[in-house]
Amino acid sequence: MQRSLTVIHALGMMLVMFSAMYALPVVGSLIYQDGTTSIFLIAMATTFVAGCVMWYLTRNHKGQLTIRHGYLLVIMMWTAMPAFATLPLLDRLSFTDAYFESMSAMTTSGGTVLVGLDNLPPAINLWRHELQWLGGLGVIVLAVAILPLLGIGGRQLFKAETPGPMKDATLAPRITETARNLWLVYLVSTLVCIVVLKAVGMSWLDAICHAFSAMSLGGFSTHDASVGYFNSAIIELVLSVFMLLAAINFATHFMAWRTKNWRLYLRDSEGIVTIALILISVLGLTFFLWGHNIYPSFLTALRHASFNLISVATSSGYASVDYAQWPIFAPLLMLFLSCMAASSGSTGGGIKMIRTLILFKQAGREFTKLLHPNSVNPMKVGGRVVDNNIVYAVLGFIFLYFMSIATLTFVMLFTGLDFMTAFSAVLASVNNVGPGLGSVGPASNYSGLTDFQTWICTLGMLIGRLEIITLLIIFTPAFWRR
Repeated sequence: MQRSLTVIHALGMMLVMFSAMYALPVVGSLIYQDGTTSIFLIAMATTFVAGCVMWYLTRNHKGQLTIRHGYLLVIMMWTAMPAFATLPLLDRLSFTDAYFESMSAMTTSGGTVLVGLDNLPPAINLWRHELQWLGGLGVIVLAVAILPLLGIGGRQLFKAETPGPMKDATLAPRITETARNLWLVYLVSTLVCIVVLKAVGMSWLDAICHAFSAMSLGGFSTHDASVGYFNSAIIELVLSVFMLLAAINFATHFMAWRTKNWRLYLRDSEGIVTIALILISVLGLTFFLWGHNIYPSFLTALRHASFNLISVATSSGYASVDYAQWPIFAPLLMLFLSCMAASSGSTGGGIKMIRTLILFKQAGREFTKLLHPNSVNPMKVGGRVVDNNIVYAVLGFIFLYFMSIATLTFVMLFTGLDFMTAFSAVLASVNNVGPGLGSVGPASNYSGLTDFQTWICTLGMLIGRLEIITLLIIFTPAFWRR
């Protein structure tokens, strides 16, 4: 009971912190005079009061969190924050759709139920994109940086929330310094992206919103036509570069920046494979589209193939054209890449490239073992030996990943959806990509789904963002045993 109250105490403090995030849309509303100032002030006050009440009622229950309660707090935060984030959206959407929109933003999925994005009040668009930016590196990691001020340790939260199988690799001895380092890189990269997007022709509002969604690999846009609205090759190029940067481990970015040794990128085997796989796929898809006469010239095919493949593969979800109209091989290839292309420690979704490398090397070890049963063949990734416990954990994760997709797909099929829509909606949700195919393709959105189908996709996004085990572990009997 003591530990549970400690979790609630921490949750209250985090909601108080979260209420401060409404400041940006409030300022945006005042600048653009879009009439939403009172809506955001009420939402801010409601979130602040709710957090204060939770904190006050449990003020005598501060304490160090165990790893078990770290997982519980992470799950509570990733379900409570989207609920409070719905408040400014409830005058336009039902609670189901508003919660989907908020969850899509905070998990950086990018799927939307809103139509008429071009005519949305600027403050609403700012709020949607700010939620993606906050979710990009993890609201919990941000909170970890100041948790010691609240009397609550942060390492358990960091390990519960940080993606990837090699979570113990840190940038600094203290977990708070690690979190600050990651956010420093994230913040500076976002500011640079804003300035560059403004320089190549975007308005300040569009530049800020698209920088938020590019660095978070969220894919929200201020326009129904997504990036296709701008019809600008230079804007697509800039966004592609920043999406690729965001798909690399932010620890690598920080270490390269701090040491001024850019050769560190060449030592990041996961990052090298990520970039190589994406670029080779871009080249292959370009020849495929050009060869099928989808586009009249190679350069046009290269432009659209590169931007849309990079967007989907990195789990961002922007679109410059309706790629669902391409031969089915192309969009399915892009969705397949979204399962594995992003690096661990990045803002991308899917199983992450490090797990793919471990699986690939484990398959090679099995072949070797069959041929040489008595050989000693330790696994190495990037020159580092990977412990067998990590290999087993990855195998377990992959099993749960595919079982989650299969189960949710069958549930969606049970509701009457066609296979392509059901499968792609689930895959896009679990991989935090956003657009799928069929009736949830890049030229449409998720507004046509029933409430039940929308909740299934919402669950898929949460499963994907928390990397499955973090969420499913609370349903095991062992989790609740003393």
